[in-house]
Amino acid sequence: MSYPWEDWDHITKIDPDKDLVDGETFEDVCETGTDALEIGGTLDITEEKMERVIEATSKYDVPIYQEPSNPGVVIDDDALDGYLIPTVFNASDSFWITGAHKEWVRIEDGLDWDRTHTEAYIVLNPESSVAEYTDADTDQSADDVASFARVAEKMFGQKIIYVEYSGTYGDPEKVGAAHDALDDATLFYGGGIHDYESAYEMGQHADAIVVGNLLHDEGVDAVRETVEGAKDATAELVAE
Repeated sequence: MSYPWEDWDHITKIDPDKDLVDGETFEDVCETGTDALEIGGTLDITEEKMERVIEATSKYDVPIYQEPSNPGVVIDDDALDGYLIPTVFNASDSFWITGAHKEWVRIEDGLDWDRTHTEAYIVLNPESSVAEYTDADTDQSADDVASFARVAEKMFGQKIIYVEYSGTYGDPEKVGAAHDALDDATLFYGGGIHDYESAYEMGQHADAIVVGNLLHDEGVDAVRETVEGAKDATAELVAE
């Protein structure tokens, strides 16, 4: 079975709690060349904020996935291509491994399983909101990260492994170790991608890079640069 993210090089994550740069629109975001949109954030997320962004981006020909931070903000909307649900493999609090998911299943009758997928997060920036929120053990070597990735794919059947450095640029060696440990799963990388060069470098180690804060801080021109960097990295790897 194939999955749409197997063909992605670049994902733009939109935080519903943050504004776009002055003068920019969601149409501008969708025209950057990004392969998909993830709508989600860690703090102060509500259904209303989620719905606003989904409605605004659904008019354009870019796949839209919701990444809910908790079951209470899940939106049932046909405009969504699906749901990408984080499960934090190095969380010290088991709520973020299976607990939140159990509550979602409990409260949501008739969950759309065909559109629901999980992302096996490995959170590595100790100062990030997601690390604090999930009490993640971020002190992981490259070998540790590779082992987490292998466990996620082979023991738990995860199709997406997500190395997350949210807020800072990560260690390419650790990202590469995760990628080398995988056979079929797709590796996402997020954290500190801010220009062509950083997108190009990390695009050589991950299957798809995720850009989030850059959109809200610098705007669509900066995002477009990262799209070019990620796609050039993929093109070079294919040529080899």
